[in-house]
Amino acid sequence: MPYTLAVAGKGGTGKTTVASLVIADLIRRGNTPVFAVDADPNANLNENLGVDSPPTLGDILAETKDRKDMPAGISKRRHIEYQIQTALIEKNGFDLMVMGRTEGPGCYCSVNDILRSYLDELMPNYQYAVLDNEAGMEHISRRTTRDIDDLLLVSDENPIGIRAAGRIHKLVKDLEIYVGETHLILNRARQDELHPKLKEEIDKLDLNLVGRIPEDDNVLDFNLNQKPMLDLPADTPAREAVAKIMEQVMK
Repeated sequence: MPYTLAVAGKGGTGKTTVASLVIADLIRRGNTPVFAVDADPNANLNENLGVDSPPTLGDILAETKDRKDMPAGISKRRHIEYQIQTALIEKNGFDLMVMGRTEGPGCYCSVNDILRSYLDELMPNYQYAVLDNEAGMEHISRRTTRDIDDLLLVSDENPIGIRAAGRIHKLVKDLEIYVGETHLILNRARQDELHPKLKEEIDKLDLNLVGRIPEDDNVLDFNLNQKPMLDLPADTPAREAVAKIMEQVMK
């Protein structure tokens, strides 16, 4: 199975940007192909990676859940597996799959079982996987995604975001999800030194601060001009900070 990193955090903290920069760093190191999974229902990882919006697994599973008119000679399970396969977008250095919401009205137990089985077959093809999660860790809590080697909790330098990271950290423990290590990343840092009050908050929540990513006008420019984060130069402050963080996380 691949070494799996999951990225989570409060909305608006730059979580998806950090996930895309982590993917960019893995590609830079030659750890390819990376399996990129957008597990946030508000899916936009594809935009950060420069990929057109692909079909989501949620849409596929919803369409096939109650379908009766399967193509001749093909089982419902095989049809779902084929549709899932078409949702995998293959690019240079990474493959992308967008989860979407895989539950809705009615029972999705059987289709989620198919999804888990398919991902179990797919994952060994990769050295690394990066999961961009919502704060509630929806897919992990339902075990549609598997064990996590490193959980990266993203916050801005705001006590509200840090407390949200603390709640996710607690949620993971309560759900008894296997996570090797949990790390806190502070994004869009504006000062050289961390405010003492924020440090107190981090220590109180028992969070492991692994690094800070500075406010970087290059990131804003790329977002405004809809440029993929993969093309952000390696010597920009954000890319350099993520490289240092990854050295700590992967050691």
